[in-house]
Amino acid sequence: MNNENRLREEICWLGASLFQRGYTVGSAGNISARLDDGWLITPTDACLGRLDPAKIAKVNSKGEWISGDKPSKTLLLHRQIYDRNASVNGVVHTHSTNLVNLTLQGVWSRPSILPPLTPYQVMKVGRIPLIDYDRPGSDAVAAQIAELANQVNGVMLERLGPVIWGKTVSSACFALEELEETAKLWMQSDKKPSPLPESAVRELSEVFSIKW
Repeated sequence: MNNENRLREEICWLGASLFQRGYTVGSAGNISARLDDGWLITPTDACLGRLDPAKIAKVNSKGEWISGDKPSKTLLLHRQIYDRNASVNGVVHTHSTNLVNLTLQGVWSRPSILPPLTPYQVMKVGRIPLIDYDRPGSDAVAAQIAELANQVNGVMLERLGPVIWGKTVSSACFALEELEETAKLWMQSDKKPSPLPESAVRELSEVFSIKW
């Protein structure tokens, strides 16, 4: 099995896993993976729980659709990340319930939607900024993400959900899951817990070479 086929299988497996555990529902969300000659991206309005490897869209390095079903309407958003951060090989976007609810109830701050609560949140995810609401697929949102592609490991789209990127599709998915579970802890806490001390965040940042 060549690298492209392995990535197609990985996207399908991860999509099904996210769907089955409620990280996304219906036809919401999208996943992409970098190739040597472009990238793969889930089709528009596809259910992540029922992806067909052969139907995943393939686009060239210019973002032009060359095979598979029609690409997700967030194609430009994904391209902005890949074009600006050579270390990124996977991007995942979901409409995860607790994170969307966080934007409805009020985030901790615009530069960081959640405080640093757990070591794995700091180590695996890092600081996630908020991007104001705009329609799905908006060019303006894609432009804002382009400016952040090398500064953070993801963003939170107000009322829509997280967009997380990483060195692999799997690592991006795992980071997204960690972020959603941290939002769940925060939203379910009647008395909001204190953030980790600055010294602890600084140590984690230095030891694990993460962005906060």
